[in-house]
Formats: sequence, structure tokens, C-alpha cells
Amino acid sequence: MIPGYVKLVADFPLPPVALVRQIFDSARIEDAAAAMADALASPVTDSVKPGMRVAITAGSRGIAQLVPLLSGIVAFVKSRGAHPFIVPAMGSHGGATDEGQKQALAFLGVTEESVGCPIRSSMETVEVGVLDNGMSVRMDKLAHESDGIIVFNRIKAHTDFRAPIESGIVKMIAIGLGKQSGADNCHLWGFNNLSYLMTEMVKVKLARSPILFGVGSIENAYDQLKKIVVMSPDRFFDEEPGYLQEAMRCMPRLPLGPLDEPLASGPLDVLVVDKVGKEFSGTGMDPNITGRPSSPALSGGPSVKRIVVLDVSDKSGGNANGVGAADVTTERMVGRFDRESVYMNCLTCGLLKPGALPLAMPTDKSAIQAAVKTCESTTPDAIRLLRVPNTLHLGHLYASEAMLPELASRPGVEILSDPAPMRFDAQGTILDPWPAQESR
Repeated sequence: MIPGYVKLVADFPLPPVALVRQIFDSARIEDAAAAMADALASPVTDSVKPGMRVAITAGSRGIAQLVPLLSGIVAFVKSRGAHPFIVPAMGSHGGATDEGQKQALAFLGVTEESVGCPIRSSMETVEVGVLDNGMSVRMDKLAHESDGIIVFNRIKAHTDFRAPIESGIVKMIAIGLGKQSGADNCHLWGFNNLSYLMTEMVKVKLARSPILFGVGSIENAYDQLKKIVVMSPDRFFDEEPGYLQEAMRCMPRLPLGPLDEPLASGPLDVLVVDKVGKEFSGTGMDPNITGRPSSPALSGGPSVKRIVVLDVSDKSGGNANGVGAADVTTERMVGRFDRESVYMNCLTCGLLKPGALPLAMPTDKSAIQAAVKTCESTTPDAIRLLRVPNTLHLGHLYASEAMLPELASRPGVEILSDPAPMRFDAQGTILDPWPAQESR
């Protein structure tokens, strides 16, 4: 029997859409291993000595060329006669368990076989200091007891706060290597204090843990490796802000608002996001793209009346963190929602909204219809709707017919098809395909 709420939207018309391509700066590194070898050929890396046991951090993010980059660091350490091992450095991710964090890496292709060294996963931490506010500064025990730590992470905008240093080497040391207990201690103070606390924690860890140097990657708007940087510990706070600004200029964005701003701006009636997932954003759905922050410490982005999330990615393993920023989802997504991993994330970071479940409709079609029906537009033919595969891959999108005139005159945008009705199969699952590079 069809529920009455489904019947209520069943005949509601959806706007025709056209496939659109955005053209971003595509400068990229083709050979990640060779580029890593070149980057590590620096006096900064002379701190790796023969016989050392060296911990290399690996987080839960879907970093471009992650396995070749980590393998390159492993090969470098071995070339110096040292003994590398990988430590998962992802705060509370992976369900905050030893095996869960190791499995999170496996989802990203990081295994002992693929990177060429052991992976040692433990949630055990040691206290390396106490801040003036009484907060315990926690450090991954295996990393702390090693002879040296190489901190690897992507440098990018954070999804919950704005500061000179956001997500990168400093955050990996402060939060990633703090494991669940360290991340929990820090987040209890709220995101308005996170930048300050990260800085203070890292100062303590640099003084008391054997951190050798940091390796950061910067990606272009197509989720491709663009640059590798190496920093000595005494330069982290001086150099990372500049790299963050470079990374923000490389971010993808929706085709809304001034082109010279890193974030989109302006009104949108409906945004359809095919998938949320941890490999797309730490929040599953990047608020820098959607304009729907979960934290008051973050601002900016477009003004979207209704957001629809259709599913969670396979690689995210049911961690649909961030779906709470949507207004409508599907019963399929709800069926894959892993409460353990989502709630662990939310309770650790102190933000509950990302783990909430929005209104769930039986199918993709009824979910989109529910959003369009309630987006407060009195002129259905003028609905401003965009559909994206996720909030990381924005090279292609579908745009409603009403948006095509402004997109046609926007630099860096190509309209690839005529507007046509959205297509669904008999079960109401959307059929309009993505080009291969956007199907992830």
C-alpha cells in the first residue's frame, strides 16, 4: 500500500535538467611516487637515520593518490636504512576501534601489501602534557614511542571552523594522533576554540614527541594531486597558512556567485547530492560547498532552500555523517545508515546535527519531488535545481532549465545536453548517468 505522503508528491512535476561541465584549473602531478621522491630529497628529511623505527600517519580521508604517496614515504624511509610502519591517525573515525581504523584504511586501499610496511593500529594513547585550561594532551602511544614520526595529510579547508590553519599537518598532529580520547578532549571545548587548542596541543607535542617533519598534499578542483610540500616542525605554523590559502583557491565549487571567491554564493532552490561519504568530506557532505554548516564557527557558501541526499557511498561503510544537514533523504540511505560510526563521530566532535536523519522518502524520485514541492517556489518552471554526484567531484552536474541562461554566459561552464525530463526506473531510482570521472 502506497503511503499517503508518497501520494501527496507522486504527481508533482520535476524541472527538466541538462548535463553541465565546469572547467577548473587541471594542473596535476601524474607520477605521485616520483614527485614524492623529489619532495623528500630535502635537507628537512635528513632527520631520518638508519635503524630508526618511523611512524607514518594515515588518515581516513579520500586523498588523491593516497597509496602511491604513502608508498613513496615508506620507500624513502627504507632507503635511509630505517624501519617504517603506518599508524592510523583519524581521531574517532572507524568506530574508534583498533580494527575499525585499520578497516577504514583498507577501504581507501591502504593495506600492508599496498604500502609495503606494517600497519599498527591501536587506540591507546599517552598523556604528553596538560594545557593551562587543564586539558590533557593525548598522543598515539605507538607513534609517541617510536624513534620518529612523519606526519602526512592533505591540506584543505576545514568543514567546521575558519582559521589561518584548518585541516592539514597541524590538525593531524592535534586531532588525528590524539585518537578518540584526544579528539574528544579537544572537541568538548567547541569549534570556536578549536584553532587555539590545536595550536597549543601541537606546541606540546612538538616538544615532547619525536616528530621529524610533515608532508602535505594539495589537490586541484578535480580531486587530483597538484602539489607536495615538506615542512620542518619549526615551520609548521609559519608555512601552513599559505598552503591553506593555495588549497582553497583550488577547491571545486557550485557555479553560483562571483568567480573570484573560493566559495559559491547566492540562492538555490534545490541541491540533489547523490552520495555522502567520508572519502568526500570529513562531514560526509562538505558545508563549504552546500552552505549548510553544522558549527557556528563556519560561515559562507550558497543559500540552499532544500538539500536532498540519495545515498551513502560504499567506501564510507555506512558512515553517513553529514546527512543531517539535508532536508530529505531516501529509505535506501536510511537502511545503510550505521549508527555506531555516525554517533561515535558526532559525540566525539560535539556536533549532533550531522547525525540526525532527515525526512526519508521511499525512492529517489519521491525524495526529489518532496524537496521541489516544499522549496517555496511559486513558479515551478523557474525552479533553480542542481544535482551533483557528491560534494567533492563537481566537474559535471545537472542543472535545471531555468538556470541554463546564466550558466551559458558563465566563464568556465559548458552546457553539454539539451534540457530533458529526469529519468527514473520502475523503482524510482534515478537513471541520468555521470561521466566516468564523476561516478565515484
